[in-house]
Amino acid sequence: MTVPGQATHRAKNPAEQKAIAQLFNWAIRCAVVCCLAVLAWSPTAPALAFNNPELLPDEPTVVIDLARILNEAQEDYLNEHLSVFEAETGWKLRVLTQFDQTPGRAVKGFWGLDDKSIMLVADPRGGNLLNFSVGDQLFPLLPRTFWIELQTRFGNQFFVRDNGEDGAVLGAISALETCLNRGGCVVVPGLPREQWILTLITSILGGVICGFAAQPRKAGQGIAWQWALLFSPLWGILFFAFGLGPVVTRTPELLPVIRNVSGFLIGALVAFLTPVFGQPPVDDQA
Repeated sequence: MTVPGQATHRAKNPAEQKAIAQLFNWAIRCAVVCCLAVLAWSPTAPALAFNNPELLPDEPTVVIDLARILNEAQEDYLNEHLSVFEAETGWKLRVLTQFDQTPGRAVKGFWGLDDKSIMLVADPRGGNLLNFSVGDQLFPLLPRTFWIELQTRFGNQFFVRDNGEDGAVLGAISALETCLNRGGCVVVPGLPREQWILTLITSILGGVICGFAAQPRKAGQGIAWQWALLFSPLWGILFFAFGLGPVVTRTPELLPVIRNVSGFLIGALVAFLTPVFGQPPVDDQA
């Protein structure tokens, strides 16, 4: 026995299936056409950006200033100075500035970049102005942490705002020359004022903790050496690791060291003599 509703449904199935198949085929064709259009259009602009040798100069040079960051005198200085530096040390330093377009991989053949080469790339479009392409022989002398610090010190927006994009490029090149002449660096030489202020704050904070820990807890006790030693890992890290360490590893000057030591001693003395930091000594006989 056949149910009328089921017979009608079966009669319509072939027509419905044909319509669904046609709609499905049309959707697939539209998707294929869209994908081909995207694939055909999207590589055109980046292809010029990643490999555009016609942007290279006709004459040999160690500086390609497409973004016009450097003035003529600065560019002439780098062309002469970096060539002499390469002849004396064997290290290649190259500078590429770019904005809308870049020669990309074409610079490798143009400059003959190898394992002893450093290419500084300055691009104002990013959050950080500077980037570096480094040869493998540089990493034993200048570790990866060095390159991170070099980028963040000279390429950050605050340094660029105060010193200009040309100052960032020249500052990074000068730091690289200094380290390569020394035979390598673990940290970037030079102590910026902002970094020194941070080391001074940590030195004072370490002194405050040391002075608080050294306050006497008993009547007749002059200094609580046990408590000072107990808290020594904390104030020692703040003073030695974060206070003096960044200073002595980045500059041979004694003045920042004297200031940080003075800040530590003053902080310790103020914390030791201020009653608000601790309870007054309690007489055990009372």
